[in-house]
Amino acid sequence: MATAFSGDETAPFFGFLGAAAALVFSCMGAAYGTAKSGVGVASMGVMRPELVMKSIVPVVMAGVLGIYGLIIAVIISTGINPKAKSYYLFDGYAHLSSGLACGLAGLSAGMAIGIVGDAGVRANAQQPKLFVGMILILIFAEALALYGLIVGIILSSRAGQSRAD
Repeated sequence: MATAFSGDETAPFFGFLGAAAALVFSCMGAAYGTAKSGVGVASMGVMRPELVMKSIVPVVMAGVLGIYGLIIAVIISTGINPKAKSYYLFDGYAHLSSGLACGLAGLSAGMAIGIVGDAGVRANAQQPKLFVGMILILIFAEALALYGLIVGIILSSRAGQSRAD
């Protein structure tokens, strides 16, 4: 006789979906931020080639966003082992929400970094006093992804607390 379906057989699907979402969305943000600010650096470098290395800051900050997604994806994927410990839907949803929080925060931060980086390096070429302001805006944009990383870690740590085994 077949046992009743408890829904827990599908729980790892949601966990792995969260890991994929964290990495994919964060890398999309990193790619957009790198590409958009890289275009600004390239166009600015035609007029002021001596400022290219100084203007590479937005590209580096955008690249860090992918690392945030990688961290959450590794945390989630190491927490999914149904053979070692029961993995319930609560755990899968906790990992899914963790991945989405980090990934979507990384995507939005990458968009902000790309737009600010593009306009900022072009403006910095014309007026060097704008550099500090541009860096501050980039830091606040990067902080958005850091908030997603922190919330993702907290949500991921909730997995495994649904039932006492």
